[in-house]
This record gives sequence, C-alpha cells and structure tokens, in this order.
Amino acid sequence: MTTRADIDAAHARIGAAVRRTPVIELAAGTFPGFAHPLTLKLECLQVTASFKPRGAFNRMLSAAVPASGVIAASGGNHGIAVAHAAKTLGHRAEIFVPEVIGPAKVARLKELGATVTITGKVYGDALAASQIRAGETGALVLHAYDQPEILAGQGTVAREFDEQAPGLDTVLVAVGGGGLIGGMAAWYRGDTKLVGVEPASSRALHAALDAGKPVDVDVSGVAADSLGARRVGALMFPLARDFVERVVLVEDAAIVAAQKALWRALRIVAEPGGAAALAAALSGAYRPAPGERVGVLVCGANCDPGSVA
Repeated sequence: MTTRADIDAAHARIGAAVRRTPVIELAAGTFPGFAHPLTLKLECLQVTASFKPRGAFNRMLSAAVPASGVIAASGGNHGIAVAHAAKTLGHRAEIFVPEVIGPAKVARLKELGATVTITGKVYGDALAASQIRAGETGALVLHAYDQPEILAGQGTVAREFDEQAPGLDTVLVAVGGGGLIGGMAAWYRGDTKLVGVEPASSRALHAALDAGKPVDVDVSGVAADSLGARRVGALMFPLARDFVERVVLVEDAAIVAAQKALWRALRIVAEPGGAAALAAALSGAYRPAPGERVGVLVCGANCDPGSVA
C-alpha cells in the first residue's frame, strides 16, 4: 500500500519537472446560489493542464527506460502527460486512446511527438491494445492509474494541498480509474475527509465499494474521456476502502453547469472531468455542514475553451 514516505520521495523526485499549482479561497456566494466558502486547488494549471504529469514523471524517473521508449493507454490526459514527460526526458512515446477522446487531446498528443493509435470505444479497449503492443516492443508501460509510482506521484497533489490549505475538513476529488484519489487517500489517511465524485454514468469506484472489490461497469457520458475507466485499479482499492469517506454521483448536466460556473465566476477553463468535483458541491450531491472547510480539486483543463463559455 502506498505510504506517505513514498509520496515524499515522489515529491523530491519530480519537483523540478512539475508545478506547485495555486490554491484560491472563495467566499460564500462566489458561485450564485451556493452559500458556502470553498478552497480550490487549480491542478488544471499543471503542466499539460492536468495532475497527470506527477505520476508520469515519477514512473519514468524511477525506472530504466529502454530504447523502445514508453507506452501508455489513456482517455487523453495521462497520454498527454506521458508524451510530455517522454519528450522532456528524451524518450519515444506511443499512446493508445479510445474513440471517445476529444479532438483537442489528440492534437496535443501529436504536437508532443507521440505516436498515437485510436482504437476501441472506451479506455479499456485502448488499454488491451496497448498491452499487446507493449509485449511486442518491450517499451516501459505507464499505466494510467494502477502502478505504485503513479499512485505516489498523484499523491503529491494531496501533500501540496495539505501544506497550502492546512485544516481542511473535506476534500472533493473526481474519480476515474482511481489513481488520483488513491494517491491522495495514501497521504490524508483519514486525517482529512476525502469524498470521491463520479459521473452517474461512469461509477467504477462507487460500484467497487458496494461490491467490496473492483468490478466492471458500463461507461458513458460527457466526462467519459477522463473519468471513464471500466473498473478501478487493484492497488488503489484498499486505500479507497480504508480512507475514502464516500463517493457521490453527479449527472452530466451538473458537470456542464460546473464548467460554466468556473468560467463565469473565475474565468477558469476546466474540462468535464476537471469540473466534476465542483459539480458535487454546486448541485447539492455533497452538502457541506455549517462551518465545514471544504476543498475542491479542479483537476484538468484539456478541452476546447469555446465549449465552456
């Protein structure tokens, strides 16, 4: 199980390669109709516009990368992070993505010099194809969420947030395959209440906690490219079981509304998955208690800016 020591080591390893993203305090009423203060961590301002480079750099800097380079499957953000880290460190990158990926993410992958293969309807299909290809080439595999180095790298988000906003009662985090919330759970370890947020149409962690183990779910919806894992990772599940207080579900309409609210109130662009955690607060899926200090992670911004105006 990933530990705070693992996250401390990842923080030291990747510090020169990633940004310490800002935190902003918002007064009650910043978002019309929502009368509660919030603390936002803007991981959407991370290099490559998502939290994903933290895990990608930690994995590459922890392993020997062969001449064949690195390979990954992704809904988009992990692939972009892997391509960026590979380019920065001088490695080849091959990325497999599903058909649900947005055009902006495909374009960014190609700009970063990655070889891109679009295959299958959802992330799980791209993952299966990438595993076959990795067996052929011997490239270093970077799983989007189910590797120890990935979990520890993503856990540095919580380490930073804890330093920047000490004393938060609750942190809301969007969940796809669970690498981010798993890493954050490894840091907070119940000292801060961690609440997962999933689209109602892609509820892998919600289903896993109900079943007592990772299980397959159907995947669809506006955030499927970033939160559309068919099942959560085996490595993160014990962390979620032990240290995630609960998972709440949000509808697509609430996610889109949160994207627009971020733009209108703060002029911040977030992709659907990046706005999902805020959607839980603004829609009432998560209702803070009076005086509760709530943090929200805005975790990604890889979308067409015109889509949120």
